[in-house]
Parts: sequence; structure tokens; C-alpha cells
Amino acid sequence: MEMPKIDLPDFMSYKDKFTQSDFVEKISYIAKRAGAKLIYIALILYYVLQDSHVSVKEKTLILGALGYLITPFDVVPDAIPIAGLGDDMAVLLFVFNKVVNNVTDDIRAKAFERLSKWFDEDEITEIDKLF
Repeated sequence: MEMPKIDLPDFMSYKDKFTQSDFVEKISYIAKRAGAKLIYIALILYYVLQDSHVSVKEKTLILGALGYLITPFDVVPDAIPIAGLGDDMAVLLFVFNKVVNNVTDDIRAKAFERLSKWFDEDEITEIDKLF
């Protein structure tokens, strides 16, 4: 039996939707709904984006992923419980795996510091499995 074809959006079209102010506003809004893991990955990508040693190609991927996260138009709408953020997580994990070599201890520390302002210690434990 042949699997139906799923048309995915061009994630790179979302790079123009990324702005720092939109990112901070949206990420704080969805922080509790999304879980610490999604937010931690988003924050890491955000800080990798600011690193001058990261290639333009990798920055473009990050901009696309973060733009997709903050845009209200998703493959699976965010309003759908649990599944609504699944596509966002998939996109972030895909890009995270592409740029993971650029994640320094300093970037991890910055992301963790911001994350710890939004989540309790027990909520943060799930991020330990990322590295």
C-alpha cells in the first residue's frame, strides 16, 4: 500500500517572519504550553543565530525554523492540543541537528539561564537528554 504524499510548506519562506521582538513575545507566550524541551531548543537556536562564527547557510536555516515557530500559520495549528506543537518541534529538532556543532557551552548556559526564568527545576529535567 502506497503512503499518501504530504505536502510540507517551504520552511525557508518563514525566515522573513523572524524578528527578535516577535520571537521573545511568542516564545514567552508558548513557553508553558510547549514544554521546556521545545523552548530550550528554540533558545539555543536563537543564541546560535547571534554567533558570528556560524555560516550564512546555517543562520538561514535557523531563521526559517524560528520564523516557522512564531508564525500563526502552521501545518498543524498550535491550537490543537499536543499535536499542535509537534510540527514546530519537528522543525526545530531538524535544524538543531544541522547546527549542533555550533552550540557552545556559553550558548547552552545562556539558553538555560533564560529557560530557568520560565520553568521550575522539575520541568527543566527533560532537557538533559538533548546533549
